[in-house]
Amino acid sequence: MDELQRRWSRVKEEIEAACRRSGRDPRDVRVVAVTKYVDSDTIRQVLDIGLKDIGESRVQEAVPKWEALDGRGTWHFIGHLQRNKVKDVVTRFTYIHSLDRFSLAEEINRRASRVDRKMRCFIQVNVSGEKSKFGLPPNEVAEFAREVAEFPYIQLEGLMTMAPRSDNSEEVRPIFRRLREIRDEIRLSGDPRLRLPHLSMGMSQDYAVAVEEGATWLRLGSVLVGESR
Repeated sequence: MDELQRRWSRVKEEIEAACRRSGRDPRDVRVVAVTKYVDSDTIRQVLDIGLKDIGESRVQEAVPKWEALDGRGTWHFIGHLQRNKVKDVVTRFTYIHSLDRFSLAEEINRRASRVDRKMRCFIQVNVSGEKSKFGLPPNEVAEFAREVAEFPYIQLEGLMTMAPRSDNSEEVRPIFRRLREIRDEIRLSGDPRLRLPHLSMGMSQDYAVAVEEGATWLRLGSVLVGESR
């Protein structure tokens, strides 16, 4: 618990410093604790020190943890989501950060309608163009957003991207900047359903740069909770 608290304190200091450099309010930046490599006891400690948002990327591993914690916290699904797993996500998770195709949006809307619950979704964008990453190409995001906005049980929260791994975080700055630009371009439509207030970007190795470029949700694993069970 003490080590977790120290890590969290260091992360908050880094976020505050990045906000000072970029003229932002630290209260506008929120953290998802990525807990896919740790057990439910560690997640309980994460919640006990004041973090409220939990990120998981594998449904079959997340469900037992969610149940062990009686649904405590706000859960974010951050991994690639298969349609046959949507039914397990809509009853436990509040956010989906990986909406990347129309068939998935249809299934989310269908399953969410059955439980009368609107799902908060981020559109995943493959800004870097890496073949190993999921997500829409930047030139398809605006049209996709307009189509998804028609679904009554999906609330579009914003855009999400994953930057390439790099020892130099400055190398990925253009990726984060481009995601913000794509979001701002979509906002010009004036459609209130496409306000897209949030940008989910920045992980353990590059979160300070992401904050400087406008991130509102950071997905932090190893720097915060470690990687071992």
